[in-house]
Amino acid sequence: MAAAPSRAAARPDVNGSEGTRERILDVALRLFAEHSFAGTSLQMIADEMGITKAAVYHHFHTREELLGTLVRPALDELRVVIAAAAAQRTAHARAEHMLTGFVDLAIRHRKLTAILGADQAIARFLKTQEHFEEIVERPLALLGGPAPGPAGRVNATIALAGIASAAGGELLDDLDDGAMRRYLAETGRRILGLRTPRTHRPGG
Repeated sequence: MAAAPSRAAARPDVNGSEGTRERILDVALRLFAEHSFAGTSLQMIADEMGITKAAVYHHFHTREELLGTLVRPALDELRVVIAAAAAQRTAHARAEHMLTGFVDLAIRHRKLTAILGADQAIARFLKTQEHFEEIVERPLALLGGPAPGPAGRVNATIALAGIASAAGGELLDDLDDGAMRRYLAETGRRILGLRTPRTHRPGG
């Protein structure tokens, strides 16, 4: 039996429609995860969709432009989380807000989260983005605030990397968003030495 055509290929409305643009992004994200960013070409994306490379090029001239479009919403959301966390009154409150905000973001962008930390070519690309150092350093500082110094920074790094890895990893695909959110937040608090907020305590 012949393989079913991809979801995108079944609707080849490639003449500039927003729907095609979104499908290109969806297919590209999947191929980046399967073949890496460096290992995925615009031609591969076109072939997967059953369209021409020119049709992809109509929306995105380069892989870098495509990747930038994929990551920009998550980076913008991260900036909002950072600003809200920084506005909290105490170091523990700032760390708690940064933790739960990052957990929510990682869950909303599970597929993207899976490749951001694992693909070195993507990591290099991210370093070229505006204010990238700030959006990396600020979460670490906010999470590590309750334990200043190297120990706090190490704890914060482990928490961020662990959350990203778990949220995007295939091994935990069976967990729904609610369960994933709860377990990631609880584990993050243990790593960071944060008390569980009263309203979040099991059975409380």
